[in-house]
Amino acid sequence: MAFPERFSNLPDYAFPRLRKLLDAHAPGGEPIAMTIGEPKHPMPAFVGSILTENLAGFGAYPPNDGTPGLLSAISAWILRRYGVALPEDRIMALNGTREGLFNAALALAPEVKSGKRPVVLMPNPFYQVYAVAALALGAEPVYVPAGAATGFLPDYAALPPDVLDRVVVAYICSPANPQGAVAPRDYLADLLALAEKHDFRVFADECYSEIWRDAPPPGLLEVAQATGADSGRVAVFHSLSKRSNLPGLRSGFVAAGTEEIRRIRQLRAFAGAPLPLPLQHVAEACWRDEGHVAASLALYQSKYRMAAQVFAGHQHFRLPEGGMFLWLPVRDGEEAALRLWRETGVRVLPGAYLSRDVAGDNPGKGYIRVALVAPEEETQRGLIRLRDCLYG
Repeated sequence: MAFPERFSNLPDYAFPRLRKLLDAHAPGGEPIAMTIGEPKHPMPAFVGSILTENLAGFGAYPPNDGTPGLLSAISAWILRRYGVALPEDRIMALNGTREGLFNAALALAPEVKSGKRPVVLMPNPFYQVYAVAALALGAEPVYVPAGAATGFLPDYAALPPDVLDRVVVAYICSPANPQGAVAPRDYLADLLALAEKHDFRVFADECYSEIWRDAPPPGLLEVAQATGADSGRVAVFHSLSKRSNLPGLRSGFVAAGTEEIRRIRQLRAFAGAPLPLPLQHVAEACWRDEGHVAASLALYQSKYRMAAQVFAGHQHFRLPEGGMFLWLPVRDGEEAALRLWRETGVRVLPGAYLSRDVAGDNPGKGYIRVALVAPEEETQRGLIRLRDCLYG
């Protein structure tokens, strides 16, 4: 039987690739996992009691778009955080933002633009669902370098006009995974102006928005409001995985224009899986509470300071502006990850596993991604081993 050709060139996902690289070798010390962005900070204390109170909800089909209480809580959070008042018909609850980042492309991006194959833009390196969404759509994925030369953000405006005229969606992640760069307001405003000029939508992955070093990152919704941008050009995605340390809850949301949300909801009604009712009640409480978010942020900021101390005097080191990762330069990411595992037991992710080769160059090859998710003492031990092994 035949298989779809559009997925034939996909590499293995990052973590199966990492297991192939490392698992045939014994660790050189007590293993410390610094690979996956799975928060280990305490989840909100109220999660268990809310689940218990709402267990009967597992016996009912949940509402497709989100309960009124959950949508109201998300709307209130957007107003508190960004100063943007969004009606609930511009919001949809998601069963994890990966679902939304994928399905929004299917629901909103045309199969043809101006009689030509459409283009989907994404930073390189990037969260891998962006590329799969483009391929599922039948679009051409265009991987735009997001390295030191451009502040670790993609310079979409530098692309040729004939490419920009075929763009239907441009993904942007801020704070960026894996580099930790924050897109300034001017950058986001310029991107919206570019989208208006060339008639495409901007999908903003803001899952790390509540983890920052010095100041809360600006969001696309607030910049769109300030610049008067067409709301139909903007889709913004948020998650409780990072904000509330609940990756297993699989809960997030998408906010977009009224017609865009209608189309995303319509696709979900036929082909999606809404969040179970008890989990929607937990999510509602999470969006209404800021205390647990502030406590988690303080832990990340403490780990930023710790990393700065561990790598003090090393000119290669750069603190991220936000997010939960260090993006550390090395000669070769795979070589460094293997050496680190075999000599110290510290497990990190080669940057090339988050990137694509373009014209023979992979912008992630000379980096490793290091997750700052473990408790502080374990994180410190891992960073010291890493420093002494690779930079000592």
